This record gives sequence, C-alpha cells and structure tokens, in this order.
Amino acid sequence: MSNIVVIGAGQAGASLVARLRKNGHEGTITLIGEETSPPYQRPPLSKAYLLGDMDLERLYLRPLSYYAEVRVDLRLGTRVDRIDPATRQVHIGDEVVPFDTLVLTTGSAPRRLPAAIGGALEGVHVVRDLTDVDAMEPRFGPGAKVLIVGGGYIGLEAAAVAAKKGLNVTLVEMAERILQRVAAPETSDFFRALHRENGVDIREGVGLDRLLGEGHVSGARLSDGTEIEVDFVIVGVGIAPGTALAEAAGLEIDNGIKVDAQGRTSDPAIWAAGDCASFPHGEGRLRLESVPNAIDMAECVADNIMGAGKVYVPQPWFWSDQYDVKLQIAGLNVGYDRIIARPGSSEGSASFWYYAGDRLLAVDAMNEPRAYMVGKRLIDAGKSPSPDAVTDPETDLKSLLK
Repeated sequence: MSNIVVIGAGQAGASLVARLRKNGHEGTITLIGEETSPPYQRPPLSKAYLLGDMDLERLYLRPLSYYAEVRVDLRLGTRVDRIDPATRQVHIGDEVVPFDTLVLTTGSAPRRLPAAIGGALEGVHVVRDLTDVDAMEPRFGPGAKVLIVGGGYIGLEAAAVAAKKGLNVTLVEMAERILQRVAAPETSDFFRALHRENGVDIREGVGLDRLLGEGHVSGARLSDGTEIEVDFVIVGVGIAPGTALAEAAGLEIDNGIKVDAQGRTSDPAIWAAGDCASFPHGEGRLRLESVPNAIDMAECVADNIMGAGKVYVPQPWFWSDQYDVKLQIAGLNVGYDRIIARPGSSEGSASFWYYAGDRLLAVDAMNEPRAYMVGKRLIDAGKSPSPDAVTDPETDLKSLLK
C-alpha cells in the first residue's frame, strides 16, 4: 500500500486527503499542520469571524472526528524541519516519517513590515490565521484608531469590519489607487466610494515611511510627511508562497513550487497544490491565491496520484464581502484592454465586464449574482457576448448564454 504524506493542513491539504479516501486509497495518509486547530476556512477570518458573527467551530472544514473516521493521521502543531527526497523521508525533530508519495500544500504567508520601520512593534498585525485574528480582535473597540497598510482585498475587508465596529480607520495605499493590482479603475472607484461613505479615510498614492512608538506602536509617519496617531496597525501588503521546504529539498521554484500540468514537482514522488504551487497556463505559468483553486487543484492532484492523468484546468472565481456588498469575480482579467459597465439591477449594485478585443475575460459583480453566474458560465464555455448587448440594461442576461 502506498504511504502518502501531506505537509500543510489548510484548505488544499484537507481537500486532498478527503479526495484520496473518496477515490479508494487504502494506504496510510498523514496530514501535517503547524497550527493547533484542525483545517478551517480562512476567508471568514477577516469578515464574519472578526465581526463576531461566526463561532470557531463553524470555521472548521470538517469535525475533528472525521480524520480518525477516514484513517487520516492528523498531526497538528507540528513543524516539519526538512524533506529528504533521496531517502523519501520527512524529518520532524528527531522523528523520521517515510513516504512513497509526498504532497506539499504549504500555502502562503503574509508579507510583514521590516523591523527597521517599526514592523516588530507590539500592536502590528497581519491577517492570515486564527492566531493573527484572535490577537487583534480585542483591539476592535469603538473609537480605537487603526491604520491599515495596503488597499487590496484583505486590507479593505479589515477596514470594513473596523468601520462597522465603530473604529476610526485610516487606510494607506502606496499605488495610485486601491485594488490597482487586481481590478479595473471602475471597481476601485466603486469600493473607494463605499468605504468613504462608511467613514474610512482612504489615502491613495501615500505609503508608510515608518511606524512610531516605544515597544508598542503609537503612531505612523506617512510618505507625504504627515504623522497620525494609531492604537494598532493591520498590514495587508500581499502574501508569499510557502516554498521554503521545497527549495531546501532542491525542488524547482518559479513563482511558487513549480509543477507540471498534473501537479507533479521536479521530483516525480512529490506533488504540490494550492497557493504554494505554480502551474502551466497558456504560454506561461500561473499561481492562484484562492479557496476554489486550493480545492480544485488539490482534488486534481489526488486524482492523479491515483493514476487519473488529468491536466489541471483552473476555472477561477473569487469573492469579497465588505459592508453589505458582496463582490463576486469570475475569470482572470489579465490582458484586458477595455471595461464594459452594466447598470446594476438595484441601488448600490453594478457589474464590470473585462474584454481583450472581443473576448470576455472576467466579470466583477457587486451585489449582482445573476451577472456573476452568467459571466462565469460564459467564460467557462469560452463564449463572449457582444459588449453592446452586455451594456444594454434591456438585455436579459440569460439570453447571452444561448
């Protein structure tokens, strides 16, 4: 029987071991995670969980008892020191865990501010795991002053929670606009207006010079020379793929752990999936940071470990919740050259359709679930409706599918 070891007990790791058992794998499965909690959902951390609208147990992907029931040796609070591909062993302190097949689902880690500019001061937080959110949650008292560094989705979601809980929120984004790396100007405009309506002080084209304080952060000097008082700071300046173990083991790295179209690394006994892995896409490579990718890629790798020989074809979709707005994104907008705006069906709703020439690439839908669903089906099917039809409010969106 094949002995499978999975390093990384997040969404991808949990999905992979469940799929292996569903597919009939009868050998041993060991799932190793650094956190002490069983695999859980991460997106609610900066939304419902931080707001207090979701209990800890509801975060769990499966009850803890599930792993024993399906004979998965779940090892929590365990840090892997190194991988030895030659002997096919995983080293944990003085313990050696052998494997026939190894899967790396090591995820990603938040980028932190350098200690030289105050990043090591107490009261400086990131949003990535339960420990991070549990540490910052007591600071979310009405009237507290919070500085959020970074105007991506994590920063904006944290800003929305803080504003809803009555904090004084300042958000700085060193780029010209929020969401510049991931969305069109129209989407940036929508969310800028939304946050300002809710009292968030958004400053674009303004970076952080340094944080101020002795021991605990008490202020910040911004790149435009202004200084502000703060009680705590949330840093949302992106994430880096978890490649350290793979790199030390001599595996190829290319914007993540480099895998082939089936999810296999440069070592045929080692696979990778999720945030940490980059895979062939078009004429280049792609690494996706999303829950759907973690699930779909992990399940594809599990199938291929069992001999399916499937090529991983992503069908990207994402979401973000801010205040009473649900943003749903279908597709990838890389390479777009124009935006088609469709009027919303109600106040506070809209959708923006990304085109490259006549080809539909992606859709951003704000409180427009029908636009999202139709856009996703069109993109998955490789269909591109006429931009004139999309922008016409009289067009029944479902008719675009015909």
